[in-house]
Amino acid sequence: MKTINIPRVDLNTYINGSADDKKSFSNEVGQAFNDTGFITVSNHGLSKELIAKLYEQVQKLFSLPDEIKLSYEKPELAGQRGYTSKGREKARDAKTPDLKEFWQIGQTVTDGDPVKELYPENLTVKELPEFNPVTREVYQKLEQAGEHLLRAIAVYLELPENYFDDKVHNGNSILRGIHYFPIENPDAVPDDAVRAGAHEDINLITLLIGASADGLEVLTREGEWFPVKAHGEDIVVNVGDMLQRLTNNKLRSTTHRVVNPPRELMKTSRYSVPFFLHPKSTVSLACLDTCIDEAHPKAYPDATAGEYLDERLREIGLKM
Repeated sequence: MKTINIPRVDLNTYINGSADDKKSFSNEVGQAFNDTGFITVSNHGLSKELIAKLYEQVQKLFSLPDEIKLSYEKPELAGQRGYTSKGREKARDAKTPDLKEFWQIGQTVTDGDPVKELYPENLTVKELPEFNPVTREVYQKLEQAGEHLLRAIAVYLELPENYFDDKVHNGNSILRGIHYFPIENPDAVPDDAVRAGAHEDINLITLLIGASADGLEVLTREGEWFPVKAHGEDIVVNVGDMLQRLTNNKLRSTTHRVVNPPRELMKTSRYSVPFFLHPKSTVSLACLDTCIDEAHPKAYPDATAGEYLDERLREIGLKM
């Protein structure tokens, strides 16, 4: 299997580096997002201790009895806050739901921005007093890291460095804790049932804090599945469909999946925590003029981020 372009970059190089450092960083990230849609990132602002606390709380959450977890499921919120039970979400065009359950935390607006009225409140896990403070801290740190990465992307696209700043400030971003539950009887699950079916993310960029086991794979341009692994506490970052639309396919939202483990490991759990960085729902996803030319005609109709999110939530079974 050949190597593909998933570089490891140091975010500190962009935040505190020289002008040349910043330009080099932007070019490396932009080229990888053009090639494969994936990078891994070090010095992202989350300490090893905070990551350990996060995974401890996520594991405790999914260890709660089903009746307690189900009390936090709010179908009217389309999975955007609280618990989503097994069998609810599937990949677009898939017939069989993913083998997972998850919990979602959204934006907390603290500066008087009227967008606060558009967001449902996050649910407080009464049984785990540390869960909400820990996940809130992680949310804030990943949001900050994502803002820096979007500045680097803006530079690569020859836009003003702060182009995305006001669009993602108090954006509709989501921190998702996922439990890929044990498969106690592998023979009882459908042949096409997997932990996460082949899909593309909806948002601008996704920042993934490791995982407790292997399984993440990306589909190369040659049609081969390639395993993605991060070093230690590095995070994996990939392009979502919103950024692909905005850049008229210049930056790639690459298909990826989470495969089932070998049969001897199917009775074990896998935990994962992605952060889906979204703009505010009113932000336009119309293709940037700078990304349209004779060789690259406009590929997508105009839509707002909110309109596009609604469309995709229906496709994956979370919204009716």
